[in-house]
Amino acid sequence: MFFFEDLWELLCLDRFRLKTRAFSDSLIQGISEPMTNTKCLSSEIEACRDDSAALVLKLIAIASILLAGIVGIAIPLIGKQRRFLRTDGSLFVAAKSFAAGVILATGFVHMLSGGSEALTNPCLPKYPWSKFPFSGFFAMVASLLTLLVDFVGTQYYERKQGLNRASEEQARVGSDDAVSESGIVPFAGAKEPNGPNGKVFGEEEGGGMHIVGMHAHAAHHRHNHPHGQDACDGHKHGQGHGHGHSHGHGHGHGHGFSEGDEESGVRHVVVSQILELGIVSHSVIIGLSLGVSQSPCTIRPLIAALSFHQFFEGFALGGCILQAQFKTLSTALMACFFAITTPAGIGIGTGISSFYNAHSSGALIAEGILDSLSAGILVYMALVDLIAADFLSKRMSCNFRLQVVSYFMLFLGAGLMASLAIWA
Repeated sequence: MFFFEDLWELLCLDRFRLKTRAFSDSLIQGISEPMTNTKCLSSEIEACRDDSAALVLKLIAIASILLAGIVGIAIPLIGKQRRFLRTDGSLFVAAKSFAAGVILATGFVHMLSGGSEALTNPCLPKYPWSKFPFSGFFAMVASLLTLLVDFVGTQYYERKQGLNRASEEQARVGSDDAVSESGIVPFAGAKEPNGPNGKVFGEEEGGGMHIVGMHAHAAHHRHNHPHGQDACDGHKHGQGHGHGHSHGHGHGHGHGFSEGDEESGVRHVVVSQILELGIVSHSVIIGLSLGVSQSPCTIRPLIAALSFHQFFEGFALGGCILQAQFKTLSTALMACFFAITTPAGIGIGTGISSFYNAHSSGALIAEGILDSLSAGILVYMALVDLIAADFLSKRMSCNFRLQVVSYFMLFLGAGLMASLAIWA
C-alpha cells in the first residue's frame, strides 16, 4: 500500500512541476551568483595563503608544464624516423598503454572526483545538489555525446574519402585501358599489399583508407589468412617480412597490423581530434584552478602532478596524430594548441585571482559540471579509442610478451596517476 502511495506522489504532475521549477531556480541562482562572492571560504587554504610565493610557483608551473607537454607530444612526432619509436613498434605500444592508463586515471580519479566534490560542496544549496549524483550524470552524458561525435565524424570522413576514391578510380580507368591496349594488362592481385609505394591494400594516396577500401582490405585479409592459431602464425611470419616489402618481398599480407586490426586512417583522424578536444577541455580547467589559487601548499604538489600528466597525455595524443597522418601544418597546430593550453589557463587564472573566489556557488557549479564533462570524455577515449583499439587487436592477441608488457604498463600508468591524488 505504501508503495502505491509513493508511486502516486511521483506520478503527480503538480509535484513534479514544482520540483522541476525549484531545481531550475536553484541552478540559475547558483550560476548567476557573482564568482567574487566571499561568503564561503576555506580556512585551511587561507591559513597557507602567500601571494608572492604563489606567483613564483605559478611561473615555475607554467615553464614546467609547457616543457613537459612539448617533450611529450614531440617524442612520437619527431622520433617517427627512429625504428624503436615507430608506431608499429612494441616500445611505442607499451608507452602508449602507459599513457592510456594515465588518461584513464585522470578521468576517473581526478576529474570525476573533483567534479563530485565541487557539486556536493557545503557552500551550494542542499537542494538539488545533494539530492542527485550530478557528477556521474554529466560524465555519462559527455561519454554518450562523445560516442555520437565519434560515430558522426567517422561516417563523415569515410564518405568524404569514398567520394575522393571514386573520382580517382574513374581517372584510373582511362589510364588502365590505355595500358591494356599496349599489351600490358595490370593484375590487381599481383600488387604488393605494402609495396614500394608503402601502401596497404585499399589505402588511399593521402594515407587514409576509405570505407570501401577498408572492407576490401578486410576481405583480402580473410581470404589470404586462416583463423585461430594459424592466423597468429601467419601474422608472426608476416611481421618478419613486413618491413621488407620495399625491397621486393611478395608476402601476401604483411603490413604487420601496424595500425591495429584493419584500422583505417579515418579512425585515427577522428580519434586524434576528439582526444585533443577532451584533453584541452580539462587542461583549461586545471590550469585555471592552479592559476586562481594563492596557496603555495596547493600549488607545489600540482606542479609535479600536472607535469607528469601533461607529458604522457602529450605522448598519447602525439601517437594518435602521427597515426592519422595529418599534413605538417595541421600536426604543428594541434601539437602547439595542446602544449600551450594548460599554461594559458594558469596565466588567465593568475590574472583573475585577485577578484575570483573559487568557493562561490557559481564557480563551484561551473567547475563541477566542466570537470564531470571532461571526465566522461577522457574515460570514453581511454577505454574505447586507446585501450580497446590496441588490446583487442590481432597484433596483441598474437604476441604474449607484448600482452604482458602492455598490461603491466597500463596498470602502472593508471596506478601512478591515481596515487598522485594523495598529494594533488
